[in-house]
Amino acid sequence: MKSSSLLALAVAAAALTAGTVSAAPVKYNIDPNHTFPSFTADHFGGLSNWRGKINSSSGTVTLDTAAATGTVDVKMDMSAIDFGHDKLNEHAKGAEIFNVAQFPNATYTGKLTNFKNGAPTEVDGSLTLHGVTKPVKLKINSFLCKPNPMTKKETCGADASAKINRDEFGVDYGKGYGFKQNVDLQIQIEAVKAD
Repeated sequence: MKSSSLLALAVAAAALTAGTVSAAPVKYNIDPNHTFPSFTADHFGGLSNWRGKINSSSGTVTLDTAAATGTVDVKMDMSAIDFGHDKLNEHAKGAEIFNVAQFPNATYTGKLTNFKNGAPTEVDGSLTLHGVTKPVKLKINSFLCKPNPMTKKETCGADASAKINRDEFGVDYGKGYGFKQNVDLQIQIEAVKAD
């Protein structure tokens, strides 16, 4: 093989390698119509479980499958909390529980980690709730990116879960009545590739 051919081959290989290593992360915008952080909380020390969700969320996800990295940045409107019970919704928004007048949003920021077969299985991040920030690791139970069959836009979806103690965030209403403070979080999220 001529030296000029060898040089051209080496340059092409270097270009391909550089392109793979330095591929930019892809940005996805959270779809508020398909993203609903939800939770399960105790009522009166095991009497029953109450379930609720946050009806308004926004934010972004970045994903670089080649480098096995990514980020999550989510904002949740706490005035959109919904237990399916109007009086409880009103009470939850008040000063005794979430105090949305003073703390209107909760946020979660983190890094996608522990990739397996090109998909993250965990998020190492922090939850800010009621003005308090604590580390919260999410377990990603399922993760998939593919074209949405209706919109044809590339979409990533995930189901994630975690456990927190709400009193660590200053949300300890009912503790004196025996309410357990552990809360199970379940997060369904879809995000659409940014244009």
